[in-house]
Amino acid sequence: MNARSAGETFGFRAVQPDAGWADAWRPLDRAVWRWVVAHGGDATTATAAAWASQAEGRGHSALPLSGADGSPPFDAAQCETLARSPLVATMATANVEPEAGCPFVLDGGYLYLRRNHRAEAAVAIALSARRTAGFEPRCPLSDDDLRALFNGSWTNQEASQRDAVRQAVGKRLMVLTGGPGTGKTTTVLRMLLGLSRDHAVAHDRLPRIHIAAPTGKAAQRLGAALRQGEAHLLGGERPLASEWRPHLEAIVSAESGTVHRLLGSRGGRGGFSFHADEQLPADIVVVDEASMLDLGLLRALLAALQETAVLVLVGDADQLTSVGTGSIMLDIVSALEADPRDDLVRLTHCFRADHHLVPINEAVRAGAADAFKRALATAGERKAASGHPAAAEHAVADAAGLRRRLRPWVEGLRRTLEAVAITRPVAASDQPALAMRLAALRHQQLLCAQREGPFGSVRVAEATAARLRGWQALEPWFSGDWYPGRSVIVTRNDPASRLYNGDVGLCVLVEGGGDAGVLKVVFEGTQAAVPGAQTGPQAEATGVRLFDPRALPPHEDAFALTVHKSQGSEYDHVAVLLPPDPNSPLLARQMLYTGLSRARLSVELWATDAAVETALARPSVRHGRLAQRICQTPLCDQAAGGQVGRA
Repeated sequence: MNARSAGETFGFRAVQPDAGWADAWRPLDRAVWRWVVAHGGDATTATAAAWASQAEGRGHSALPLSGADGSPPFDAAQCETLARSPLVATMATANVEPEAGCPFVLDGGYLYLRRNHRAEAAVAIALSARRTAGFEPRCPLSDDDLRALFNGSWTNQEASQRDAVRQAVGKRLMVLTGGPGTGKTTTVLRMLLGLSRDHAVAHDRLPRIHIAAPTGKAAQRLGAALRQGEAHLLGGERPLASEWRPHLEAIVSAESGTVHRLLGSRGGRGGFSFHADEQLPADIVVVDEASMLDLGLLRALLAALQETAVLVLVGDADQLTSVGTGSIMLDIVSALEADPRDDLVRLTHCFRADHHLVPINEAVRAGAADAFKRALATAGERKAASGHPAAAEHAVADAAGLRRRLRPWVEGLRRTLEAVAITRPVAASDQPALAMRLAALRHQQLLCAQREGPFGSVRVAEATAARLRGWQALEPWFSGDWYPGRSVIVTRNDPASRLYNGDVGLCVLVEGGGDAGVLKVVFEGTQAAVPGAQTGPQAEATGVRLFDPRALPPHEDAFALTVHKSQGSEYDHVAVLLPPDPNSPLLARQMLYTGLSRARLSVELWATDAAVETALARPSVRHGRLAQRICQTPLCDQAAGGQVGRA
């Protein structure tokens, strides 16, 4: 239905949107425009509402009326028209309920969809309340405690980690940010030990601890890292004293999973089992990879937390923001840095032995083009442990250039698979052998800025798979879809099998069905038993699970992934492919930083100079007022109308 037929249908004078503006709108945005006009709104309000809808689709919490997001600016007269519209609440009337007819909110030069305004205000109030709800620790950490928690070490490089551990005790909110290799997980484990001891002294019981992340893969990695940290704390010349052991056991045995699972997502029915009226039975909640949280999910989490619970947010504020609404971690870190209260620590020292990639990542983070070129050249002069140059840049301007780069890339992939004997059957119970094969996926990974198109992850993964299928060792499986070495990524959550969107598996051969063996897909495991998965006696320790390929939820080839899908993962060697068009909206500083920082040892950049220059010069900005609201609680209280915990 076009705008004129809409006017005829609803019986009002048809109002036409500006053709140039409307061309940029999605069908949903056009529908919003028609809805406003159908409900008595003027052309200015309808146009602003459509742009606000479009802004939400691009991840913004609100539409900046100045046009800062690339939308047409609204002048003073138009803003005054918006303020007078019966469909728009201003700050003076923002506590009017939606039923009163105000689906939009005008606030500080921004036009909000009402749900985003209320969510932003509720998140700000809850975070501000947690910042002011600190308590006197019953068992504060002394210098001797910190030495014990760091295995007797007391170096200058660990100063920020010690600060974070000490400062967390007595806080209801603690935020830890830092880049790859800065020791975030090491710090979180020691934070939890301090928090657990203090809680036990105050309440005469161990705390109920939950470990969560926006994705199952990220939660899984944090749980595994905490268990590795346990081994480090209990080993060496200065093992952790026995008084800390019960707390350590409680931490590593804590339930881990996605934030949705933590809150009891009701799936298609919507909402969560835990909310403001039925709060989560948890004393300490840690959320890793918090940069992937969106506004709505954080609001739900904060509403479900008891006032006395401790919330620890962990992540890299400079990474890509969520695919949903808002730039949560970046906004929170910005607000806490503007108003310091010892509830934020930024880790900067890289503890990796191979720290030669740090200058590259730092140059991208700063958007410093000259420093980036120098860092690439310097790293390119040395060899990484893998034998690759530590950094390399290759001009990929067209499909032919991409094909040339894929040839050596696939050769490297074949060598990796050959090294783990991917075509040799192993026993289904041989968990170490299966884990070794699965670990091959962490050796190298191709990352793409976009998903669709000739330079997108879907097409590039298909091209990689086609080249890999030419390997003579795979001849017995030429006629089938599945073959040893096929890497796949799950694209839809499947709670029954506990496989989730973003989980990556590897096709392997296991013994059975004759000399040829049987094809199975191996995934990392979870701490809990998995219905339907084949597990050996050591499955819980190694976290390896086998599935029949026919029983997998929807999936696709994972030889190339989007940068977004790679968040929470690290690989020895990474290649980052950028679209050659410098006008691509996907070229942004955070995207480039996130992709390059997935590499532990060496990195390749497949891109044109123009695309790299654009990415470095263009920071990704999400518009909204969350950071300001966190620092201005009374403003938030007025805007939310007292509905802090309600969805």
